[in-house]
Amino acid sequence: MGAPFALSTGANIVSGAEPAAKSFADAKVAIASCKSYGSQEIHAAYGQCFDLLGGVGSLVKGKTVTIKINLTGTDFTPFLNRPVGETYMTHEATAQALAAALFKAGAKRIVFVESTQSRASLEGTLDLAGWDVKALSALGDVQYENTRNLGSGKSYSRINVPTGGLMFSSFDVNHRYVDTDVMISLCKLKNHITAGVTLSMKNMFGITPNSLYGDKAGDEDATAGRGPLHNRNDRIKLPGIKETITSNEATWRVPRIIVDEIAARPLHLCVIDGITSMSGGEGPWCRNANPLTFTSPGVLIAGFNGVSTDAVGTAVMGYEDPRTIRGKKPFGFCDNHLLMAEQAGLGMADLSEIDVRGVSIEKARYPYNV
Repeated sequence: MGAPFALSTGANIVSGAEPAAKSFADAKVAIASCKSYGSQEIHAAYGQCFDLLGGVGSLVKGKTVTIKINLTGTDFTPFLNRPVGETYMTHEATAQALAAALFKAGAKRIVFVESTQSRASLEGTLDLAGWDVKALSALGDVQYENTRNLGSGKSYSRINVPTGGLMFSSFDVNHRYVDTDVMISLCKLKNHITAGVTLSMKNMFGITPNSLYGDKAGDEDATAGRGPLHNRNDRIKLPGIKETITSNEATWRVPRIIVDEIAARPLHLCVIDGITSMSGGEGPWCRNANPLTFTSPGVLIAGFNGVSTDAVGTAVMGYEDPRTIRGKKPFGFCDNHLLMAEQAGLGMADLSEIDVRGVSIEKARYPYNV
């Protein structure tokens, strides 16, 4: 499985996997200009993205669609003199407009999910964050679930890693991640201290319930974070982890967990909010590691494949090669989960093989400071 600080390189580093094919049918990504969270502009941006992708009706019509949002905690104090939705959390406007577009395309039901560090219901947390939950729910059959534990389920659902897994052979998750037809990741365009970038794939790191993968694992009331995933904790037996894993280095572990999670719970649609965001890290807690600054790339990015969509997002952030090795920005201190995901056959990260539609990467590029 490699030493704790093994470099991710152009060579195949996924045990037992063949190098990814030169092209994937879903390696097309749309970029639309969107300078503000105004209702008219953001609805238009979604419409443009989905039109460029050939529509989403065949994907969602008559289906249950689950949207994984990213709240990164429950502290909604403004940061960088901006509301948290403009800097590091999912913005209400992107969720509202996405749900409206999906219902218009024929979705039967939409379920918003997130694992929060609160025992409150997800709709209660969203209300606390200032979301207009009543307006969101009025769009159609909208449901919510805090997936930090069993929630409304009677048992955890086991999802296997079909690639064999880099760190995990399976995960135990809240039933909402299995009882769905379509899985969507709705995230921000951000850096990440441990993973380099946190986009549609890294957003799925939060599907692991706090009650099983957190610092207080074994308790259905647990709300503590997922420290045992970042660093080895011999007191906690993580469901599905391979017995051969000995690394205690988060920058080795986290990228591999991302790849395993995307293999086990594939994404059908990815939306990256690059309207406004922040650079340097994933939240206020990173301020001692990097300078954190407000960013306004002014774009919405969408695609059907997480690897390809995130590769384009990484390029929009000003990084020329999303497949670069550890030691080069933005993966200066961590292995590159985009490259490993490509090598596991999960998608295309090679920009020359991705069909970028709408605004070009060159015109959308907004260099992030890391």
